[in-house]
Formats: sequence, structure tokens, C-alpha cells
Amino acid sequence: MAKPVLLIAGLGNPGPQYENTRHNAGVWFLEALARRFNIALSADPKHFGLTGRGRIAGEDVRLIFPTTYMNLSGQGVASLANFFKIAPDQILVVHDELDIPPGSLRLKQGGSHGGHNGLKDIDARLGTRDYHRLRIGIGHPGDKSQVTGFVLGSPPEGERKLIEAAVDEALACVEDLVAGEHAKAQNRMHRFKAG
Repeated sequence: MAKPVLLIAGLGNPGPQYENTRHNAGVWFLEALARRFNIALSADPKHFGLTGRGRIAGEDVRLIFPTTYMNLSGQGVASLANFFKIAPDQILVVHDELDIPPGSLRLKQGGSHGGHNGLKDIDARLGTRDYHRLRIGIGHPGDKSQVTGFVLGSPPEGERKLIEAAVDEALACVEDLVAGEHAKAQNRMHRFKAG
């Protein structure tokens, strides 16, 4: 069995203007996770974000939403991981993914950042790509030039429901992930397709 996940980071941008944007899908997941396990998220300037701590699957798990803006996400993740001596392969980073349709999920360890600015910064600050990534599909606008506006835009209601259904499915797999049952969680998530 793999190591337990002890740090879960949900990526996004701070502020009400970004709350409902596709780029904040990782934060939607983290907030839903915090609600499910009654974990309070509070401002933690020392670790550059909103952080929380709770018991999941018998483990002491830390949560973080880095509030430094997406392209500096690694600041908070690396700070928390270093402070609590959490190894990269015990970190799960949850983020939006253009190359997956809304309503689908992918789980992997390592691999390229795929141009995602939050992951680029985490790679640089951790000095490795060995962490786990939960990718929440948001779909692609079809043209590279439209990507920025697309990720910083709010999905229409139908798409939002698909993304939320995927978030719910990912939540159902969290205890397996935390317990180190990564293959079991991955198999379930990869079979899922909302709508």
C-alpha cells in the first residue's frame, strides 16, 4: 500500500470575483471536503493561505487553499509541507484541468504541469513532481488564445452541475486516498463520468 495522504491543497484564486470561476475548481473541492469532515479553514499568514486540520480515515490531515493567487500556489504548499515534515508523495494537489471534460476526474502521481501555473510553482518550490494530483475536468474553449478568459470565467449552470458531480465523486474517494489506497481511488474516479 502507498503512503497516506497527509496534506491536501485546493488550488484557486482568492477574492469574491474568482469564487465561481473554473480555475477555482480545486477550491470548490477543498471547501466541500472541509464541510464533510467538519474542518474549519482559517487565515494562516505564516503558510500563505487558509488552512485547517482534521481526522480523515484515522489520519491527521492538513488542508490548504493558498491565497497568494494561482501562480504562487507553491509558497503555501511548500511552507506547510516543510513545517510539518510532510513528504511530497504524501501531498494531494487538487486543480482544474482543461484537457478533461466537465464531469470527469483523473488522479495521477508526478508528470508534467501541462502549462498549469499553480503546478509550475509547486514543482519549483517542492523541487519535485512526486506529489499526487487530482485533476477536475473543466473542458477546453477550443482555442489556446481563449484559455485565460475561459478559466477565469464562470461555467454555465449545466457545466457547473457536472463539475460539482465530479467533486462529489472525488469526495467519496478521499478516505481511500488518505489511507494510501491510491489504486482503488484511481480506478473508481477514472470510471466516473457525470451526466
